[in-house]
Amino acid sequence: MLNVFRQTAVALSCALLATLWSPAISASSADADLVKLGDEYIDYLFKTSPLFATSSGVHKYDDDVPDVSAAAVSKDVAQKKEFLSRLNKIDFNGLSNDSKVDWNLLQGHLNSGLLEDEKMELWKKDPDKYSSIAIRTVFTIIQRDYAPLEERLKHVIAREEKLPALLVEGKKNLDPNLVPEIYNDIALEQLPGMIGFFKESLPLAFEKISDNALKQQFSASNAKAIAALEDYQKFVKENLQGKSKGTFVYGEENFRRKLLCDELIEKPLDTVLEEGMTELRKLQSEFREAGKKINPDVDPAVAFESISSDHPSADKLLDATRGVLEEIRTYCIEKPICSIPSEERARVDETPAFNRALSFASMDTPGPYEKKAREAYFYVTLPEKDWDAKRTEEHLRSFSYGDLINTSVHEAYPGHYTQFLWVNHAPSAVRKLFGCMSNAEGWAHYCEQMMLDEGFHNGDPKLRMIQIHDALLRVCRYIVGIRMHTKGMTVPEGVKFFMEEGWTEKANAERETKRGTSDPTYLVYTYGKLQILALRKEVESKAPEKYSISAFHDAFLKEGFPPVVLVEAKMLQQPVKKYF
Repeated sequence: MLNVFRQTAVALSCALLATLWSPAISASSADADLVKLGDEYIDYLFKTSPLFATSSGVHKYDDDVPDVSAAAVSKDVAQKKEFLSRLNKIDFNGLSNDSKVDWNLLQGHLNSGLLEDEKMELWKKDPDKYSSIAIRTVFTIIQRDYAPLEERLKHVIAREEKLPALLVEGKKNLDPNLVPEIYNDIALEQLPGMIGFFKESLPLAFEKISDNALKQQFSASNAKAIAALEDYQKFVKENLQGKSKGTFVYGEENFRRKLLCDELIEKPLDTVLEEGMTELRKLQSEFREAGKKINPDVDPAVAFESISSDHPSADKLLDATRGVLEEIRTYCIEKPICSIPSEERARVDETPAFNRALSFASMDTPGPYEKKAREAYFYVTLPEKDWDAKRTEEHLRSFSYGDLINTSVHEAYPGHYTQFLWVNHAPSAVRKLFGCMSNAEGWAHYCEQMMLDEGFHNGDPKLRMIQIHDALLRVCRYIVGIRMHTKGMTVPEGVKFFMEEGWTEKANAERETKRGTSDPTYLVYTYGKLQILALRKEVESKAPEKYSISAFHDAFLKEGFPPVVLVEAKMLQQPVKKYF
Protein backbone atom coordinates (compact mmCIF):
# COMPACT_ATOMS: atom_id res chain seq x y z
CA MET A 1 0.00 0.00 0.00
CA LEU A 2 1.24 3.49 -0.85
CA ASN A 3 1.96 5.83 1.99
CA VAL A 4 0.17 9.21 2.09
CA PHE A 5 3.07 11.11 0.52
CA ARG A 6 3.35 8.67 -2.39
CA GLN A 7 -0.43 8.65 -2.93
CA THR A 8 -0.43 12.43 -3.10
CA ALA A 9 2.54 12.50 -5.46
CA VAL A 10 0.94 10.01 -7.85
CA ALA A 11 -2.37 11.91 -7.76
CA LEU A 12 -0.68 15.22 -8.53
CA SER A 13 1.40 13.64 -11.27
CA CYS A 14 -1.66 12.11 -12.91
CA ALA A 15 -3.52 15.41 -12.71
CA LEU A 16 -0.61 17.22 -14.35
CA LEU A 17 -0.39 14.62 -17.09
CA ALA A 18 -4.09 14.89 -17.79
CA THR A 19 -3.64 18.63 -18.25
CA LEU A 20 -0.51 18.48 -20.37
CA TRP A 21 -0.84 15.49 -22.63
CA SER A 22 -4.20 13.67 -22.46
CA PRO A 23 -6.76 14.54 -25.14
CA ALA A 24 -10.45 14.40 -24.33
CA ILE A 25 -12.03 10.99 -24.82
CA SER A 26 -15.61 10.53 -25.96
CA ALA A 27 -17.39 7.20 -26.13
CA SER A 28 -18.96 6.07 -29.40
CA SER A 29 -20.79 3.08 -30.81
CA ALA A 30 -17.56 2.16 -32.61
CA ASP A 31 -15.75 2.20 -29.26
CA ALA A 32 -18.37 -0.13 -27.79
CA ASP A 33 -18.10 -2.47 -30.77
CA LEU A 34 -14.33 -2.61 -30.35
CA VAL A 35 -14.55 -3.34 -26.62
CA LYS A 36 -16.99 -6.18 -27.34
CA LEU A 37 -14.75 -7.65 -30.04
CA GLY A 38 -11.65 -7.27 -27.87
CA ASP A 39 -13.32 -9.06 -24.96
CA GLU A 40 -14.44 -11.90 -27.23
CA TYR A 41 -10.96 -12.29 -28.69
CA ILE A 42 -9.35 -12.32 -25.25
CA ASP A 43 -11.83 -14.97 -24.08
CA TYR A 44 -11.04 -17.01 -27.19
CA LEU A 45 -7.31 -16.80 -26.50
CA PHE A 46 -7.78 -17.83 -22.88
CA LYS A 47 -9.80 -20.88 -23.96
CA THR A 48 -7.45 -22.01 -26.75
CA SER A 49 -4.23 -21.02 -24.96
CA PRO A 50 -4.64 -22.21 -21.35
CA LEU A 51 -1.03 -21.27 -20.60
CA PHE A 52 -1.79 -17.67 -21.61
CA ALA A 53 -4.86 -17.74 -19.36
CA THR A 54 -2.97 -19.07 -16.33
CA SER A 55 -0.08 -16.65 -16.76
CA SER A 56 -2.56 -13.77 -17.16
CA GLY A 57 -4.16 -14.67 -13.81
CA VAL A 58 -7.28 -16.36 -15.24
CA HIS A 59 -7.60 -19.84 -13.71
CA LYS A 60 -10.72 -21.15 -15.44
CA TYR A 61 -8.61 -23.37 -17.72
CA ASP A 62 -5.96 -24.59 -15.30
CA ASP A 63 -6.76 -28.25 -16.07
CA ASP A 64 -6.24 -27.80 -19.80
CA VAL A 65 -3.37 -27.78 -22.28
CA PRO A 66 -3.53 -26.33 -25.79
CA ASP A 67 -4.52 -28.42 -28.77
CA VAL A 68 -1.41 -28.21 -30.99
CA SER A 69 -2.61 -30.59 -33.70
CA ALA A 70 -2.52 -29.58 -37.36
CA ALA A 71 -6.33 -29.55 -37.36
CA ALA A 72 -6.36 -27.16 -34.41
CA VAL A 73 -3.87 -24.85 -36.12
CA SER A 74 -6.06 -24.79 -39.23
CA LYS A 75 -9.14 -24.04 -37.13
CA ASP A 76 -7.30 -21.28 -35.28
CA VAL A 77 -6.20 -19.64 -38.54
CA ALA A 78 -9.82 -19.60 -39.73
CA GLN A 79 -11.01 -18.13 -36.42
CA LYS A 80 -8.37 -15.41 -36.47
CA LYS A 81 -9.44 -14.47 -40.00
CA GLU A 82 -13.03 -14.20 -38.75
CA PHE A 83 -11.97 -11.88 -35.92
CA LEU A 84 -9.93 -9.86 -38.40
CA SER A 85 -12.89 -9.52 -40.73
CA ARG A 86 -15.06 -8.21 -37.90
CA LEU A 87 -12.33 -5.84 -36.76
CA ASN A 88 -12.00 -4.38 -40.25
CA LYS A 89 -15.73 -3.62 -40.31
CA ILE A 90 -15.44 -1.29 -37.32
CA ASP A 91 -15.32 2.36 -38.37
CA PHE A 92 -11.74 3.36 -37.46
CA ASN A 93 -12.47 7.07 -37.92
CA GLY A 94 -15.35 6.78 -35.49
CA LEU A 95 -13.09 5.53 -32.69
CA SER A 96 -11.64 7.62 -29.90
CA ASN A 97 -7.85 7.98 -29.89
CA ASP A 98 -7.57 5.43 -27.07
CA SER A 99 -9.69 2.93 -29.00
CA LYS A 100 -7.58 3.52 -32.12
CA VAL A 101 -4.58 2.35 -30.10
CA ASP A 102 -6.45 -0.82 -29.16
CA TRP A 103 -7.61 -1.36 -32.76
CA ASN A 104 -4.01 -1.30 -33.99
CA LEU A 105 -2.92 -3.65 -31.20
CA LEU A 106 -5.60 -6.19 -32.09
CA GLN A 107 -4.75 -5.91 -35.79
CA GLY A 108 -1.07 -6.49 -35.05
CA HIS A 109 -1.71 -9.50 -32.82
CA LEU A 110 -4.06 -11.17 -35.29
CA ASN A 111 -1.88 -10.50 -38.32
CA SER A 112 1.26 -11.65 -36.52
CA GLY A 113 -0.39 -14.93 -35.60
CA LEU A 114 -1.50 -15.48 -39.19
CA LEU A 115 2.00 -14.69 -40.48
CA GLU A 116 3.62 -17.25 -38.20
CA ASP A 117 1.02 -20.03 -38.46
CA GLU A 118 -0.34 -19.75 -41.99
CA LYS A 119 2.41 -18.23 -44.11
CA MET A 120 5.61 -19.26 -42.31
CA GLU A 121 4.25 -22.40 -40.62
CA LEU A 122 6.62 -22.05 -37.67
CA TRP A 123 4.66 -24.80 -35.88
CA LYS A 124 6.26 -27.24 -38.31
CA LYS A 125 9.79 -25.97 -37.73
CA ASP A 126 10.57 -25.56 -34.03
CA PRO A 127 10.99 -28.64 -31.79
CA ASP A 128 11.57 -26.43 -28.75
CA LYS A 129 8.03 -25.07 -29.15
CA TYR A 130 6.34 -28.24 -27.91
CA SER A 131 8.68 -29.18 -25.09
CA SER A 132 8.54 -25.56 -23.86
CA ILE A 133 4.73 -25.62 -23.88
CA ALA A 134 4.83 -28.87 -21.91
CA ILE A 135 6.97 -27.52 -19.10
CA ARG A 136 5.46 -24.04 -18.95
CA THR A 137 1.93 -25.37 -18.59
CA VAL A 138 3.08 -27.03 -15.36
CA PHE A 139 5.54 -24.40 -14.18
CA THR A 140 2.88 -21.65 -14.25
CA ILE A 141 0.76 -23.70 -11.84
CA ILE A 142 3.48 -24.02 -9.18
CA GLN A 143 5.22 -20.70 -9.75
CA ARG A 144 2.79 -18.60 -7.73
CA ASP A 145 0.75 -19.43 -4.65
CA TYR A 146 -2.60 -18.39 -6.15
CA ALA A 147 -4.56 -21.32 -4.64
CA PRO A 148 -4.08 -24.01 -1.94
CA LEU A 149 -1.28 -26.44 -2.71
CA GLU A 150 -3.64 -29.43 -2.99
CA GLU A 151 -5.78 -27.59 -5.54
CA ARG A 152 -2.77 -26.65 -7.63
CA LEU A 153 -1.49 -30.23 -7.49
CA LYS A 154 -4.79 -31.40 -8.96
CA HIS A 155 -4.30 -28.94 -11.82
CA VAL A 156 -0.76 -30.21 -12.38
CA ILE A 157 -2.00 -33.80 -12.50
CA ALA A 158 -4.72 -32.87 -14.98
CA ARG A 159 -2.23 -31.13 -17.24
CA GLU A 160 0.43 -33.83 -16.94
CA GLU A 161 -2.09 -36.46 -18.03
CA LYS A 162 -2.52 -34.53 -21.29
CA LEU A 163 1.16 -33.83 -22.01
CA PRO A 164 1.97 -37.15 -23.74
CA ALA A 165 -0.75 -36.52 -26.35
CA LEU A 166 0.48 -32.93 -26.83
CA LEU A 167 4.02 -34.12 -27.51
CA VAL A 168 2.78 -36.79 -29.91
CA GLU A 169 1.04 -34.08 -31.93
CA GLY A 170 4.22 -32.02 -31.82
CA LYS A 171 6.19 -34.90 -33.31
CA LYS A 172 3.58 -35.24 -36.07
CA ASN A 173 3.84 -31.55 -36.90
CA LEU A 174 7.62 -31.28 -37.18
CA ASP A 175 8.91 -31.63 -40.73
CA PRO A 176 12.66 -32.42 -41.15
CA ASN A 177 12.59 -30.60 -44.47
CA LEU A 178 11.55 -27.41 -42.64
CA VAL A 179 13.26 -27.72 -39.24
CA PRO A 180 16.56 -25.77 -39.05
CA GLU A 181 19.38 -27.79 -37.52
CA ILE A 182 20.14 -25.05 -35.00
CA TYR A 183 16.59 -25.34 -33.66
CA ASN A 184 17.38 -28.97 -32.84
CA ASP A 185 20.47 -27.76 -30.97
CA ILE A 186 18.38 -25.31 -28.93
CA ALA A 187 15.74 -27.92 -28.11
CA LEU A 188 18.32 -30.53 -27.09
CA GLU A 189 20.16 -27.99 -24.96
CA GLN A 190 16.96 -27.17 -23.07
CA LEU A 191 15.43 -30.64 -22.75
CA PRO A 192 17.74 -32.08 -20.05
CA GLY A 193 16.84 -29.17 -17.76
CA MET A 194 13.16 -29.69 -18.52
CA ILE A 195 13.30 -33.38 -17.73
CA GLY A 196 15.29 -32.60 -14.59
CA PHE A 197 12.56 -30.16 -13.54
CA PHE A 198 9.91 -32.91 -13.66
CA LYS A 199 12.18 -35.41 -11.92
CA GLU A 200 13.54 -33.18 -9.16
CA SER A 201 12.01 -29.70 -8.77
CA LEU A 202 8.35 -30.52 -9.32
CA PRO A 203 8.13 -33.27 -6.64
CA LEU A 204 9.82 -30.91 -4.17
CA ALA A 205 7.09 -28.33 -4.76
CA PHE A 206 4.50 -30.77 -3.41
CA GLU A 207 6.47 -32.56 -0.70
CA LYS A 208 4.25 -31.04 2.03
CA ILE A 209 1.11 -32.66 0.63
CA SER A 210 -0.29 -35.14 3.19
CA ASP A 211 -2.98 -36.74 1.02
CA ASN A 212 -1.31 -40.02 0.01
CA ALA A 213 -3.89 -40.88 -2.64
CA LEU A 214 -3.33 -37.51 -4.31
CA LYS A 215 0.44 -37.97 -4.12
CA GLN A 216 0.12 -41.38 -5.78
CA GLN A 217 -1.91 -39.82 -8.60
CA PHE A 218 0.82 -37.22 -9.03
CA SER A 219 3.55 -39.85 -9.02
CA ALA A 220 1.78 -41.66 -11.85
CA SER A 221 1.06 -38.53 -13.93
CA ASN A 222 4.56 -37.20 -13.40
CA ALA A 223 6.09 -40.49 -14.54
CA LYS A 224 4.00 -40.25 -17.72
CA ALA A 225 5.17 -36.68 -18.33
CA ILE A 226 8.82 -37.63 -17.82
CA ALA A 227 8.53 -40.64 -20.12
CA ALA A 228 6.85 -38.48 -22.77
CA LEU A 229 9.58 -35.84 -22.62
CA GLU A 230 12.32 -38.47 -22.74
CA ASP A 231 10.61 -40.01 -25.77
CA TYR A 232 10.38 -36.56 -27.35
CA GLN A 233 14.08 -35.96 -26.68
CA LYS A 234 14.85 -39.31 -28.35
CA PHE A 235 12.68 -38.31 -31.31
CA VAL A 236 14.57 -35.05 -31.82
CA LYS A 237 17.91 -36.87 -31.62
CA GLU A 238 16.98 -39.75 -33.89
CA ASN A 239 14.51 -38.22 -36.35
CA LEU A 240 15.59 -34.59 -36.62
CA GLN A 241 19.18 -34.06 -35.50
CA GLY A 242 21.53 -34.37 -38.45
CA LYS A 243 18.62 -34.91 -40.83
CA SER A 244 16.96 -31.49 -40.79
CA LYS A 245 17.24 -29.41 -43.95
CA GLY A 246 15.27 -26.29 -43.09
CA THR A 247 16.46 -22.72 -42.71
CA PHE A 248 15.87 -20.38 -39.81
CA VAL A 249 16.02 -17.41 -42.18
CA TYR A 250 12.76 -15.41 -42.34
CA GLY A 251 13.57 -13.59 -45.57
CA GLU A 252 13.03 -9.90 -46.22
CA GLU A 253 9.30 -10.03 -46.93
CA ASN A 254 8.43 -11.98 -43.76
CA PHE A 255 10.87 -9.94 -41.68
CA ARG A 256 9.30 -6.66 -42.82
CA ARG A 257 5.83 -8.01 -42.18
CA LYS A 258 6.78 -9.14 -38.68
CA LEU A 259 8.20 -5.69 -37.89
CA LEU A 260 4.95 -4.09 -38.95
CA CYS A 261 2.66 -6.53 -37.13
CA ASP A 262 4.63 -6.65 -33.90
CA GLU A 263 6.20 -3.18 -33.68
CA LEU A 264 4.39 -0.96 -36.25
CA ILE A 265 7.72 -0.27 -37.95
CA GLU A 266 7.04 0.89 -41.51
CA LYS A 267 10.49 2.13 -42.52
CA PRO A 268 12.38 0.42 -45.35
CA LEU A 269 14.57 -2.34 -43.96
CA ASP A 270 17.75 -0.79 -45.33
CA THR A 271 16.91 2.42 -43.44
CA VAL A 272 16.35 0.49 -40.24
CA LEU A 273 19.70 -1.28 -40.70
CA GLU A 274 21.48 1.99 -41.49
CA GLU A 275 20.14 3.54 -38.28
CA GLY A 276 21.45 0.53 -36.36
CA MET A 277 24.89 0.89 -37.90
CA THR A 278 24.94 4.60 -37.01
CA GLU A 279 24.13 3.76 -33.40
CA LEU A 280 26.81 1.04 -33.38
CA ARG A 281 29.54 3.44 -34.52
CA LYS A 282 28.40 6.04 -31.99
CA LEU A 283 28.50 3.53 -29.14
CA GLN A 284 31.89 2.16 -30.20
CA SER A 285 33.31 5.70 -30.06
CA GLU A 286 31.75 6.25 -26.64
CA PHE A 287 33.15 2.91 -25.44
CA ARG A 288 36.66 3.91 -26.45
CA GLU A 289 36.31 7.29 -24.74
CA ALA A 290 34.99 5.63 -21.59
CA GLY A 291 37.97 3.28 -21.61
CA LYS A 292 40.38 6.24 -21.70
CA LYS A 293 38.80 7.64 -18.53
CA ILE A 294 39.52 4.38 -16.73
CA ASN A 295 42.99 3.75 -18.13
CA PRO A 296 44.24 5.88 -21.05
CA ASP A 297 47.28 3.65 -21.58
CA VAL A 298 45.49 0.43 -22.58
CA ASP A 299 43.08 -0.80 -25.23
CA PRO A 300 39.42 -0.22 -24.22
CA ALA A 301 38.85 -3.98 -24.20
CA VAL A 302 41.57 -4.32 -21.56
CA ALA A 303 40.08 -1.48 -19.53
CA PHE A 304 36.69 -3.13 -19.69
CA GLU A 305 38.11 -6.51 -18.72
CA SER A 306 39.46 -4.96 -15.52
CA ILE A 307 35.86 -4.03 -14.67
CA SER A 308 34.10 -7.18 -15.86
CA SER A 309 36.50 -9.45 -13.99
CA ASP A 310 35.30 -7.89 -10.71
CA HIS A 311 32.21 -9.99 -10.13
CA PRO A 312 30.65 -12.09 -7.36
CA SER A 313 31.25 -15.82 -7.33
CA ALA A 314 28.47 -18.03 -8.65
CA ASP A 315 27.25 -18.89 -5.15
CA LYS A 316 27.01 -15.19 -4.19
CA LEU A 317 25.39 -13.93 -7.40
CA LEU A 318 21.76 -14.00 -6.25
CA ASP A 319 22.51 -12.26 -2.95
CA ALA A 320 24.58 -9.63 -4.73
CA THR A 321 21.66 -8.92 -7.08
CA ARG A 322 19.23 -8.59 -4.18
CA GLY A 323 21.58 -6.10 -2.57
CA VAL A 324 21.32 -3.43 -5.26
CA LEU A 325 17.55 -3.32 -5.85
CA GLU A 326 16.48 -1.15 -2.94
CA GLU A 327 19.16 1.45 -3.63
CA ILE A 328 17.93 1.85 -7.20
CA ARG A 329 14.26 2.00 -6.17
CA THR A 330 14.97 4.71 -3.60
CA TYR A 331 16.79 6.83 -6.17
CA CYS A 332 13.86 6.57 -8.58
CA ILE A 333 11.51 7.91 -5.93
CA GLU A 334 13.71 10.62 -4.45
CA LYS A 335 15.16 12.10 -7.65
CA PRO A 336 12.31 11.70 -8.85
CA ILE A 337 12.63 9.54 -11.97
CA CYS A 338 9.05 8.29 -12.12
CA SER A 339 6.19 7.21 -9.91
CA ILE A 340 6.26 3.60 -8.68
CA PRO A 341 2.60 2.80 -8.03
CA SER A 342 3.07 -0.03 -5.52
CA GLU A 343 5.03 -1.04 -2.45
CA GLU A 344 5.36 -4.60 -3.77
CA ARG A 345 8.85 -5.94 -4.46
CA ALA A 346 10.21 -8.40 -7.02
CA ARG A 347 11.95 -11.58 -5.80
CA VAL A 348 15.40 -12.53 -7.08
CA ASP A 349 15.69 -16.20 -8.01
CA GLU A 350 17.63 -18.56 -10.28
CA THR A 351 16.47 -18.81 -13.89
CA PRO A 352 14.48 -22.04 -14.33
CA ALA A 353 16.54 -24.74 -16.03
CA PHE A 354 14.31 -24.84 -19.10
CA ASN A 355 14.96 -21.18 -19.92
CA ARG A 356 18.73 -20.89 -19.42
CA ALA A 357 19.91 -21.56 -22.95
CA LEU A 358 18.75 -18.20 -24.29
CA SER A 359 18.57 -15.89 -21.24
CA PHE A 360 21.02 -14.59 -18.65
CA ALA A 361 18.53 -12.37 -16.78
CA SER A 362 14.78 -11.77 -17.06
CA MET A 363 11.74 -10.44 -15.23
CA ASP A 364 8.67 -12.65 -14.80
CA THR A 365 5.64 -10.74 -13.53
CA PRO A 366 2.17 -11.97 -12.56
CA GLY A 367 -0.64 -11.46 -15.05
CA PRO A 368 -2.86 -8.38 -14.81
CA TYR A 369 -5.80 -10.51 -13.65
CA GLU A 370 -3.93 -12.32 -10.88
CA LYS A 371 -5.68 -11.26 -7.68
CA LYS A 372 -3.87 -13.20 -4.96
CA ALA A 373 -0.42 -14.38 -6.00
CA ARG A 374 1.35 -11.13 -6.86
CA GLU A 375 4.92 -12.47 -6.80
CA ALA A 376 7.21 -11.15 -9.52
CA TYR A 377 10.51 -12.91 -10.18
CA PHE A 378 13.77 -11.35 -11.26
CA TYR A 379 15.52 -14.40 -12.72
CA VAL A 380 19.31 -14.59 -12.91
CA THR A 381 21.06 -17.40 -14.82
CA LEU A 382 23.81 -19.11 -12.84
CA PRO A 383 26.64 -21.04 -14.52
CA GLU A 384 25.86 -24.68 -15.20
CA LYS A 385 27.62 -27.10 -12.85
CA ASP A 386 29.24 -29.03 -15.71
CA TRP A 387 30.86 -25.96 -17.32
CA ASP A 388 34.63 -25.68 -17.26
CA ALA A 389 36.33 -22.79 -15.47
CA LYS A 390 36.83 -20.75 -18.66
CA ARG A 391 33.18 -20.85 -19.71
CA THR A 392 32.02 -20.14 -16.16
CA GLU A 393 34.27 -17.08 -15.96
CA GLU A 394 33.07 -15.79 -19.33
CA HIS A 395 29.49 -16.13 -18.14
CA LEU A 396 30.10 -14.41 -14.81
CA ARG A 397 31.72 -11.43 -16.51
CA SER A 398 28.21 -10.46 -17.58
CA PHE A 399 27.47 -10.06 -13.86
CA SER A 400 30.24 -7.76 -12.71
CA TYR A 401 29.21 -5.56 -9.79
CA GLY A 402 28.56 -2.71 -12.19
CA ASP A 403 26.61 -4.96 -14.52
CA LEU A 404 24.42 -6.05 -11.61
CA ILE A 405 23.38 -2.43 -11.20
CA ASN A 406 22.77 -1.90 -14.90
CA THR A 407 20.86 -5.18 -15.27
CA SER A 408 18.76 -4.41 -12.19
CA VAL A 409 17.86 -1.00 -13.61
CA HIS A 410 16.74 -2.79 -16.79
CA GLU A 411 14.82 -5.62 -15.14
CA ALA A 412 13.39 -3.92 -12.06
CA TYR A 413 13.64 -0.18 -11.36
CA PRO A 414 12.61 1.78 -13.31
CA GLY A 415 12.60 -0.88 -16.05
CA HIS A 416 10.41 -3.94 -16.57
CA TYR A 417 9.04 -4.35 -13.06
CA THR A 418 8.06 -0.70 -12.77
CA GLN A 419 6.39 -0.78 -16.17
CA PHE A 420 4.50 -3.93 -15.15
CA LEU A 421 3.14 -2.11 -12.10
CA TRP A 422 1.85 0.63 -14.39
CA VAL A 423 0.37 -1.84 -16.91
CA ASN A 424 -1.93 -3.08 -14.15
CA HIS A 425 -3.65 0.32 -14.44
CA ALA A 426 -3.71 0.47 -18.26
CA PRO A 427 -6.90 1.99 -19.72
CA SER A 428 -8.33 -1.18 -21.32
CA ALA A 429 -8.25 -4.95 -21.21
CA VAL A 430 -6.51 -4.98 -24.59
CA ARG A 431 -3.82 -2.60 -23.31
CA LYS A 432 -3.27 -4.75 -20.20
CA LEU A 433 -2.59 -7.88 -22.28
CA PHE A 434 -1.22 -6.74 -25.63
CA GLY A 435 1.71 -4.53 -26.47
CA CYS A 436 5.09 -4.77 -28.12
CA MET A 437 8.69 -5.48 -27.27
CA SER A 438 10.10 -2.27 -28.76
CA ASN A 439 8.15 -0.49 -26.03
CA ALA A 440 8.79 -2.96 -23.17
CA GLU A 441 12.42 -3.79 -23.97
CA GLY A 442 13.02 -0.34 -25.40
CA TRP A 443 11.86 1.23 -22.13
CA ALA A 444 14.03 -1.03 -19.99
CA HIS A 445 17.07 -0.43 -22.19
CA TYR A 446 16.42 3.32 -22.30
CA CYS A 447 16.38 3.35 -18.49
CA GLU A 448 19.99 2.10 -18.32
CA GLN A 449 21.33 5.20 -20.07
CA MET A 450 18.77 7.59 -18.62
CA MET A 451 19.54 6.71 -15.00
CA LEU A 452 23.22 7.58 -15.43
CA ASP A 453 22.34 10.72 -17.38
CA GLU A 454 20.16 11.71 -14.42
CA GLY A 455 23.05 11.41 -11.98
CA PHE A 456 22.72 7.90 -10.56
CA HIS A 457 26.06 6.94 -8.95
CA ASN A 458 27.39 10.42 -9.82
CA GLY A 459 28.54 9.50 -13.32
CA ASP A 460 30.81 6.65 -12.20
CA PRO A 461 33.01 6.07 -15.31
CA LYS A 462 33.14 2.31 -14.68
CA LEU A 463 29.35 2.09 -14.53
CA ARG A 464 29.09 4.22 -17.67
CA MET A 465 31.46 1.91 -19.55
CA ILE A 466 29.38 -1.07 -18.50
CA GLN A 467 26.19 0.68 -19.63
CA ILE A 468 27.73 1.41 -23.02
CA HIS A 469 28.97 -2.18 -23.32
CA ASP A 470 25.48 -3.48 -22.63
CA ALA A 471 24.14 -1.06 -25.24
CA LEU A 472 26.69 -2.44 -27.71
CA LEU A 473 25.35 -5.94 -27.08
CA ARG A 474 21.81 -4.75 -27.89
CA VAL A 475 22.82 -2.92 -31.07
CA CYS A 476 24.75 -5.99 -32.22
CA ARG A 477 21.52 -7.97 -31.77
CA TYR A 478 19.81 -5.34 -33.91
CA ILE A 479 22.27 -5.71 -36.78
CA VAL A 480 22.88 -9.47 -36.56
CA GLY A 481 19.14 -10.19 -36.50
CA ILE A 482 18.53 -8.22 -39.70
CA ARG A 483 21.62 -9.55 -41.46
CA MET A 484 21.06 -13.21 -40.57
CA HIS A 485 17.44 -13.15 -41.68
CA THR A 486 17.65 -10.87 -44.72
CA LYS A 487 21.29 -10.40 -45.79
CA GLY A 488 22.81 -13.89 -45.73
CA MET A 489 24.90 -13.61 -42.54
CA THR A 490 25.77 -17.06 -41.15
CA VAL A 491 25.72 -18.09 -37.50
CA PRO A 492 29.56 -18.16 -37.24
CA GLU A 493 29.65 -14.70 -38.81
CA GLY A 494 27.09 -13.54 -36.26
CA VAL A 495 29.23 -14.85 -33.39
CA LYS A 496 32.25 -13.07 -34.87
CA PHE A 497 30.28 -9.82 -35.19
CA PHE A 498 29.27 -9.86 -31.52
CA MET A 499 32.85 -10.54 -30.45
CA GLU A 500 34.62 -8.04 -32.71
CA GLU A 501 32.10 -5.21 -32.92
CA GLY A 502 30.59 -5.45 -29.45
CA TRP A 503 33.52 -6.70 -27.34
CA THR A 504 31.40 -9.72 -26.30
CA GLU A 505 32.82 -12.82 -24.63
CA LYS A 506 32.66 -15.88 -26.88
CA ALA A 507 30.21 -17.85 -24.70
CA ASN A 508 27.79 -14.94 -24.64
CA ALA A 509 28.31 -14.21 -28.35
CA GLU A 510 27.33 -17.79 -29.17
CA ARG A 511 24.23 -17.62 -27.01
CA GLU A 512 23.20 -14.25 -28.44
CA THR A 513 23.61 -15.41 -32.05
CA LYS A 514 21.73 -18.62 -31.36
CA ARG A 515 18.91 -16.58 -29.88
CA GLY A 516 18.75 -14.47 -33.03
CA THR A 517 17.93 -17.49 -35.18
CA SER A 518 14.55 -17.90 -33.45
CA ASP A 519 14.06 -14.31 -32.20
CA PRO A 520 14.82 -12.43 -35.42
CA THR A 521 13.55 -9.01 -34.36
CA TYR A 522 15.58 -8.65 -31.19
CA LEU A 523 16.48 -5.25 -32.54
CA VAL A 524 13.60 -4.09 -30.31
CA TYR A 525 15.91 -3.03 -27.45
CA THR A 526 17.89 -0.47 -29.40
CA TYR A 527 15.11 0.55 -31.74
CA GLY A 528 12.72 1.21 -28.86
CA LYS A 529 15.34 3.12 -26.87
CA LEU A 530 16.01 5.43 -29.81
CA GLN A 531 12.27 5.99 -30.28
CA ILE A 532 11.80 6.96 -26.63
CA LEU A 533 14.78 9.32 -26.65
CA ALA A 534 13.39 11.03 -29.76
CA LEU A 535 9.91 11.28 -28.23
CA ARG A 536 11.28 12.76 -25.00
CA LYS A 537 13.16 15.41 -26.95
CA GLU A 538 10.05 16.31 -28.92
CA VAL A 539 7.82 16.50 -25.85
CA GLU A 540 10.30 18.77 -24.08
CA SER A 541 10.60 21.05 -27.12
CA LYS A 542 6.80 21.44 -27.33
CA ALA A 543 6.41 22.80 -23.80
CA PRO A 544 9.79 23.27 -22.10
CA GLU A 545 8.31 25.37 -19.31
CA LYS A 546 5.99 22.50 -18.28
CA TYR A 547 8.39 19.62 -18.90
CA SER A 548 9.90 17.41 -16.24
CA ILE A 549 11.47 14.03 -16.81
CA SER A 550 9.34 12.35 -14.13
CA ALA A 551 6.12 13.69 -15.70
CA PHE A 552 7.28 12.51 -19.12
CA HIS A 553 8.01 9.03 -17.78
CA ASP A 554 4.65 8.79 -16.00
CA ALA A 555 2.85 9.92 -19.15
CA PHE A 556 4.69 7.29 -21.16
CA LEU A 557 4.09 4.47 -18.67
CA LYS A 558 0.39 5.11 -18.18
CA GLU A 559 -0.30 4.08 -21.80
CA GLY A 560 0.63 0.43 -21.21
CA PHE A 561 3.20 -0.91 -23.66
CA PRO A 562 1.89 -0.36 -27.19
CA PRO A 563 4.23 0.59 -30.05
CA VAL A 564 5.96 3.87 -29.29
CA VAL A 565 4.44 5.56 -32.36
CA LEU A 566 1.01 5.10 -30.75
CA VAL A 567 2.23 6.51 -27.42
CA GLU A 568 3.74 9.42 -29.32
CA ALA A 569 0.42 10.29 -30.92
CA LYS A 570 -1.33 10.20 -27.54
CA MET A 571 1.28 12.32 -25.75
CA LEU A 572 1.48 14.91 -28.53
CA GLN A 573 -2.31 15.03 -28.86
CA GLN A 574 -2.20 13.90 -32.48
CA PRO A 575 -4.67 11.56 -34.21
CA VAL A 576 -3.65 7.91 -33.93
CA LYS A 577 -2.81 6.54 -37.37
CA LYS A 578 -4.36 3.45 -38.95
CA TYR A 579 -1.51 0.99 -39.66
CA PHE A 580 -3.39 -1.90 -41.29
